[in-house]
Amino acid sequence: MEFLPLFHKLRDSQVLVVGGGEIALRKSRLLAEAGAVLRVVAPSIDPQLADLVRGSGGQMLDRGYLSSDLDGCVLVIAATDDEPLNAQVSADARARCVPVNVVDAPALCTVIFPAIVDRSPLVVAVSSGGDAPVLARLIRAKLETWIPSTYGELAGLAARFRQKVKALYPDVTQRRAFWEEVFQGPIADRQLAGQGAEAERMLQAKVDGAPPHAPGEVYLVGAGPGDPDLLTFRALRLMQQADVVLYDRLVAPAILDLCRRDAERVYVGKRRAEHALPQDQINQQLVALAKQGKRVLRLKGGDPFIFGRGGEEIEELAAHGIPFQVVPGITAASGCAAYAGIPLTHRDYAQSVRFVTGHLKNNTSDLPWHDLVSPGQTLVFYMGLIGLPIICEQLIRHGRGADTPAALIQQGTTVNQRVFTGTLADLPRMVAEHEVHAPTLVIVGEVVVLREKLAWFDGAQYR
Repeated sequence: MEFLPLFHKLRDSQVLVVGGGEIALRKSRLLAEAGAVLRVVAPSIDPQLADLVRGSGGQMLDRGYLSSDLDGCVLVIAATDDEPLNAQVSADARARCVPVNVVDAPALCTVIFPAIVDRSPLVVAVSSGGDAPVLARLIRAKLETWIPSTYGELAGLAARFRQKVKALYPDVTQRRAFWEEVFQGPIADRQLAGQGAEAERMLQAKVDGAPPHAPGEVYLVGAGPGDPDLLTFRALRLMQQADVVLYDRLVAPAILDLCRRDAERVYVGKRRAEHALPQDQINQQLVALAKQGKRVLRLKGGDPFIFGRGGEEIEELAAHGIPFQVVPGITAASGCAAYAGIPLTHRDYAQSVRFVTGHLKNNTSDLPWHDLVSPGQTLVFYMGLIGLPIICEQLIRHGRGADTPAALIQQGTTVNQRVFTGTLADLPRMVAEHEVHAPTLVIVGEVVVLREKLAWFDGAQYR
């Protein structure tokens, strides 16, 4: 190990920065965030850097470097493009046993700047020892997606109880077991869900010796249209901690694979005229599982509040006093249109967009057709595959031009995506000539003509 990772407390301490340009500015921003008092020396100092120096209560020296500039400093940063000067700063700092960092010159450094994930007071640092800083930044980017911002609040909660727990458990092994239970249980769940007051109440009860009330909870999570990369950070975190997963047919297998491996999985999907479980039974099952103290993930394709019956499910949960969280997902209209290269609105083509269910009951579709043929709007029909001929016929009959551009997207955002474009008059015939299966989305409006120029995603290239 070339460098030993250490965290330095710099608040109210003098730090010397030699250099006044962009690189010095980047390093100084980190130092200022840590509360350091900046002393910057350079013949020319960037105005933004000057503002940082003044904000830190430090000083600017508009001249060349002198070894006496090190006086009283606990850290030195050499950030110039003058290699001999950087080497001189490094030598002077080493002679005084002052830690020194020379940007892009690991051999001249006694300390280096890592890539940082800041969830203060929780801070994660990644370093390649100066050999591959870009790789370190890429790893940091991955960590950013895995560590929610609320982890800092969880660390802050622990800090407020640290001394109480230390007094309660003098033995370090007992304290470790206590905190492991806190960080992996319902108290952490509440804090990470933004329910800080409840988390604090539960932790206080645990410290006082009362077992925390830990009812089950339901996570109503939108899985998006199919591409796992479109999941939100919160969705992925809840997927990893749920005890039971109730999932729909529209949830892609690749997304289901991201759920906790040992979680129980219950298929409750729906096909046309074929329901694995009726909706009222799904509602009852969510309540029953939560009352058993389980963390239940209700995973839905798209967004749970857009033709997903999410409102019905949480109404039932609320009626029984079951805690729940709702995590929005990218709805099919947004995701599929984007991957098909069809903007839903455009100043020249459509000033509004309307989401409509295309599901037919008794082979009819009771929709406000007169409203749907208004000019300047894009129509998006969910579940419109079976009813496509009727949808197109009714739109034409009520005044929408037969030559209005229209598209059908199958399995949008996935490697199996297929897009069929035509007009209201010929799209049903085009689709009938191919073997098309749900899930599909139908888009009607002049914006469809933009696909020819804007299409960027070819699912085949991602296979």
